[in-house]
Amino acid sequence: MAQGTDNSKGILRSLDWWTIGIYLALLSFGWVSVCGASYSFGDTDIFSLSTRSGMQILWIGTSVCLAFVILMMDDRFYSTFAFLIYAALVILLFATVFNPHEIKGSRSWLVLGPLRLQPAEFAKFATALAAAKLMSTYGFSLGKTRDFAMAAAVVLLPMLLIIAQKETGSALVYLSLFLMFYREGMPGSILFTGVAMVAYFVIGIRYEDVEFLAMPTSLGKFAVLLMVHLFTICMVRIYCKDKPLTRHLATVTAAVTLLAVAFSKFVIPFDCCYVQLALTAYILGMLLYHWLRERLAGYFFILAFALGSVTFFYSSSYVLNNVMQKHQRERINVLLGLEEDLAGAGYNVHQSEIAIGSGGLQGKGFLNGTQTKLKYVPEQDTDFIFCTVGEEEGFLGSAGVLLLFLALILRLIHLAERQPFKFGRIYGYCVLSIFLFHVFINVGMVLGLTPVIGIPLPFFSYGGSSLWGFTILLFIFLRIDAGRNLVRQ
Repeated sequence: MAQGTDNSKGILRSLDWWTIGIYLALLSFGWVSVCGASYSFGDTDIFSLSTRSGMQILWIGTSVCLAFVILMMDDRFYSTFAFLIYAALVILLFATVFNPHEIKGSRSWLVLGPLRLQPAEFAKFATALAAAKLMSTYGFSLGKTRDFAMAAAVVLLPMLLIIAQKETGSALVYLSLFLMFYREGMPGSILFTGVAMVAYFVIGIRYEDVEFLAMPTSLGKFAVLLMVHLFTICMVRIYCKDKPLTRHLATVTAAVTLLAVAFSKFVIPFDCCYVQLALTAYILGMLLYHWLRERLAGYFFILAFALGSVTFFYSSSYVLNNVMQKHQRERINVLLGLEEDLAGAGYNVHQSEIAIGSGGLQGKGFLNGTQTKLKYVPEQDTDFIFCTVGEEEGFLGSAGVLLLFLALILRLIHLAERQPFKFGRIYGYCVLSIFLFHVFINVGMVLGLTPVIGIPLPFFSYGGSSLWGFTILLFIFLRIDAGRNLVRQ
């Protein structure tokens, strides 16, 4: 039983009404956008349940009711049953893999008569609860290999099941929880490794067929191998504090690289990447020697980083061309500028850019967007809903929506940091990470800045599953936060 002290507030007074206000504002603007995206010339009733705008009102209404139910429950319920909720959603995800209903090439939807549900949207809050429960147990530390492996398994298990449903975009959202891991003590080197891998992939693939200084050397391969050398040398200096080895490796790397480039440019042209690979082998040998001699774990982990970096880079091209599905490969090539394909893989992004650009400063006005009314943009009321905002509300409206999301993110940081217990703080950062990933990737793909992976914009994209999922995710945290000033008996 929970009783309020003289200094504590009741649940309703303890709620963060600023966040609830932002939530309601996003819901309102989201409905206006869905209405604008789904409206066709001649429609007479935008509130009819036979229209998508009318159905969205139903989803919004049920979401508000769901939020109220969550707020009325005891906040200890979410901590007590976190693992049970997680297990139930994992079983549901596993069952969905064998779902006979395939929608748009994905088996991620459960069809229950007229109702369609996507378990992956609800697995986000379940995974966040399980991760918070596990990581708030006594003695848990991400610095311990066993504990980190357990936390990573909690996040990666639903991710793998969603990939098995052919829903790669939704699966990638779970990688955002590693931002929470970093806040809770995960070594920065792990986060840096992830960023480095992305850099290797983008630079290596984008410039693989570009010649370096008019020599028979791939600029992409040369640049990535040089990055591996520089990153490795910097890590030796930072993590091992070995100044002599740092100077030695830096000197050898600079001298050998410059000599190889000069010889290839002015004497006999050859592929300098072979020299870079030999230099990589030398650096790996030096790291192995120092690890065996001094038995410091730092040398071993840097050795693993360098070896993993080279292996990842040379396997990434194979994965792109032989493992990824055709539409995924085309989207990446279009994003990296390797293909244009305005009538194929790049069509969605090209049309959304036209729609946003046509909105100008103030937009064309509600229901007056021509690109959206003529249905030029596919998925314009779901994954590409932001292009409707840009066309009808213009730059000012788009900026206003982004400022609302920024306010939500900043508010979530504030709420997470004021939690008196680890469970609330960890769950809060899970919520923050998921929202941040969705907004950044969704807006980025509409603007052509990130790959098109098909994830919704929170509270804007049409559909009940995503709206319910985001509402549950947010309001569980608001309920946990509202109970921070209560004492228990």
